[in-house]
Amino acid sequence: MARPANEFSKPCTPLAELESPALEGASLLAISCPKSNTQGRSMPFQTISVIGLGYIGLPTAAVFASRKKQVIGVDVNQHAVDTINRGEIHIVEPDLDMVVHAAVVEGYLRATTKPEPADAFLIAVPTPFLVGEGQGNHEPDLSYIEKASKAIAPVLKKGDLVILESTSPVGATEQMAAWLAEARPDLSFPQSHGEDSDIRVAHCPERVLPGHVLRELVQNDRVIGGMTPKCSAASVSLYKSFVEGECIITNARTAEMCKLTENSFRDVNIAFANELSMICDKLDINVWELIRLANRHPRVNILQPGPGVGGHCIAVDPWFIVSKTPEQARLIRTAREVNDSKPQWVIDKVKLAVAEFLQANPEKTAREVTIACFGLAFKPDIDDLRESPALAITQQIAASHPGPVLAVEPNIEELPCKLAGKLNLSSIETALAELDVAVLLVDHKEFRNHLIGNLDRHKLVDTRGVFW
Repeated sequence: MARPANEFSKPCTPLAELESPALEGASLLAISCPKSNTQGRSMPFQTISVIGLGYIGLPTAAVFASRKKQVIGVDVNQHAVDTINRGEIHIVEPDLDMVVHAAVVEGYLRATTKPEPADAFLIAVPTPFLVGEGQGNHEPDLSYIEKASKAIAPVLKKGDLVILESTSPVGATEQMAAWLAEARPDLSFPQSHGEDSDIRVAHCPERVLPGHVLRELVQNDRVIGGMTPKCSAASVSLYKSFVEGECIITNARTAEMCKLTENSFRDVNIAFANELSMICDKLDINVWELIRLANRHPRVNILQPGPGVGGHCIAVDPWFIVSKTPEQARLIRTAREVNDSKPQWVIDKVKLAVAEFLQANPEKTAREVTIACFGLAFKPDIDDLRESPALAITQQIAASHPGPVLAVEPNIEELPCKLAGKLNLSSIETALAELDVAVLLVDHKEFRNHLIGNLDRHKLVDTRGVFW
């Protein structure tokens, strides 16, 4: 997948905008997450800056603001900044619109394009793959972190805390500290002055599920990886303003590896399900029934297969381990290869479905066959297209199929700029009326509600088992 044009948050055009309802008389704390059991403690960090206002940065900024901290959100996307300052949001995440609206109205959250002085800085920017001639396919690109580091460096002061929240390869936190030190030789950093450093530095990755971000930011345990014990202690004091889960202290490298390990574990399990689906197809076995039966074993829990694996984390993080230790990460590499191969398998199934349709309708040509692809996001009920196999499949179908290809994605209002003119964004109703072959790629609730009973399953390539 191509890198997002936005350096600090999300794609080059907004995918969806939610209008926040008027919150007449609503208090910020009343509509936000439950209070932490540390609420009311004296906190050293009263002004917090979040760099990158995307799917993680904006909810994080909003939750801090709900605890009546002054929060300055920073993003290079002027549209995102303007939207937030109106008390609205530019992404899809349940309840986030209410929390952001209240935070802005009550004066605890504002957004800007340039960093300002603060007590703590949280960097939540993408870490995509390197692209370009001579570059490996799965090498991490730290340029967003570098730009964010150099952007905040001029406003740092003694006593500040800098936390890298971005998913990143092992060693990225140390590299960030090195960039900061290079930009601010007048300040000392942990890599040279240890516990006596002017600036505290840590890696504290998020562990949240899209669609449940606000709740999980508060309730989940948090791994705290400081470059020194004092860095970790400072980070704990910051996060305990809202985290109800346990803050577990380790070092920066272990924290980085922990996030990569969690997502690699999930990737391996998904790969098993995806590989099983391809095996079952070869053997004429219903994989959905098979998994249901196998999962009745008391120690078996097979996941549901899909068209691949998407999202910025699971589809990316395992490769960061492979890039560092290619000889040792054999199972992790294989799982990634299995999951990366699934989209092509789906595309081949679509080609077969088109061929079968033409055989049943000999009066038609391939140019007259309309394919409708249901879902572009990387998982149900969100608008996030990052590393989405559904999006990649739809792109490839549109590039190879001579007839019309309709893209149905109820969570966005317009296609990303790279797809504009290449695909037609269609409503569910229009797609159902015009399609000859349907491809279910994401099981959004809208599809479950409208497709079942209104779609001939014989015209369908179902990658999610909705029609089983």
